[in-house]
Amino acid sequence: MTTYLTTSVPYVNAAPHLGHALEFVQADTLARHRRLRGEPVRLLTGTDDNALKNVTAARAAGQEVRAFVDANAARFAALREPLSLSFDDFLRTSADPRHAPGVRKLWGRCSEDLYLRSYEGRYCPGCEEFRTTECGEHPGALEPVTERNWFFRLSRYQDQILRILETDIVRVDPPARRNEVLAFVRAGLADFSVSRPASRAAGWGIPVPGDPDQVVYVWWDALTNYVTALGDPDDFRRWWQESDERIHVIGKGIVRFHAVYWLALLLSAGLPLPTAIFVHDYLTADGAKLSKSAGNVVDPVRLVGEYGTDAVRWWLLRDVAAVGDTDFTRDRLIQRHDQDLANGLGNLVNRTLTLTRRYHPDGLAPAGLDSDVGARIDRALAAFDFRAALDALWSIVDDGNRLVETERPWQLDATRRAAVLSTLLSQCHLAALELQPFLPDGAARLLGQLTSAAPVQPVFHRLKH
Repeated sequence: MTTYLTTSVPYVNAAPHLGHALEFVQADTLARHRRLRGEPVRLLTGTDDNALKNVTAARAAGQEVRAFVDANAARFAALREPLSLSFDDFLRTSADPRHAPGVRKLWGRCSEDLYLRSYEGRYCPGCEEFRTTECGEHPGALEPVTERNWFFRLSRYQDQILRILETDIVRVDPPARRNEVLAFVRAGLADFSVSRPASRAAGWGIPVPGDPDQVVYVWWDALTNYVTALGDPDDFRRWWQESDERIHVIGKGIVRFHAVYWLALLLSAGLPLPTAIFVHDYLTADGAKLSKSAGNVVDPVRLVGEYGTDAVRWWLLRDVAAVGDTDFTRDRLIQRHDQDLANGLGNLVNRTLTLTRRYHPDGLAPAGLDSDVGARIDRALAAFDFRAALDALWSIVDDGNRLVETERPWQLDATRRAAVLSTLLSQCHLAALELQPFLPDGAARLLGQLTSAAPVQPVFHRLKH
């Protein structure tokens, strides 16, 4: 099964925060898991450089827009090493030579659904969209705007999009987010503006084909990255037209753009639709959404520097809820790491290897293990449920530690002890193998210990004593 997996492309009006890390780590885990199962995967991420809010932020910082955008985009790309990300492609919408031609091409394919009209309304600069009601995420931020823009006939596709979502031709997970999108579509879809005056954007952005006084609306520009990154015809055919799954991983605040507007653009252009849209909720700090504008961001690079990649990835995958916002604290991160990794899995492997080498210095073959853990992980990740996947994986660890406590191998006769230790070795190997998509660094260290004769050392050191 071939999978094209993408994240959203974040604005670069500031450095990345832990909420961005959540999405990148989730997508990376899905990609690594499918690769572990032998499936071809292409993972794309990147940055949304052409937003008006990037221009505003550069002005506020007293910097030239290009230099400002370049510096922040580089910070997002640099998350690869500290978070152990395995993306295959990174596209910057203002700098990648594949992008602007692809945007213009999609504009041309949708030309029958585009028209010019004057518009007066209230604009949320934080969301980069016109709104008829107050913005829940940026209260008090709406600005009155009167413009003449290009509009897209979204209303033409209402019935078609409704059928697509109701029949799960495009899955939206979790179900709570699917229901929200359906309610939005059923309430009626209005045509929306897909360009902005170049003067308001200070010339920043991609000019509208045939109308240089307008630039392409940032959401049209940004959403198009999923296909512009496949500029090579062979890549486009393999990963978009013929791929078994085309999965977007996004945050809940932008579901409407991906599950409604993007579908309409693709329908207008006569292109295949994504097959699934996986939606995560927000991270909070002291109950407030992590936000660059709110000033409560948590720097993921600094966090990794303090606690390590394994601890950060583990908290993001093990503690963050599938539905509902999750509050981040350093104490929660430390507690989760030490309870699960140091005291749970790490202790199991340490005890198993120590006992095996004491009683079987020449080695002991792992026993065959009949387990459905792999299938349970597969099902959980297919439903975008990382907690359930790790609950399945952790059943191996719990079973192993329970076996040590109940059997107490050091008190058994040689035959029974060998059988118990052989089972424990199998459990440790299986846990380390299945851990690879979630913690690639920690899993590699575990497998290294399990397959070498080096002295036994703790793989996960306690962060809190």
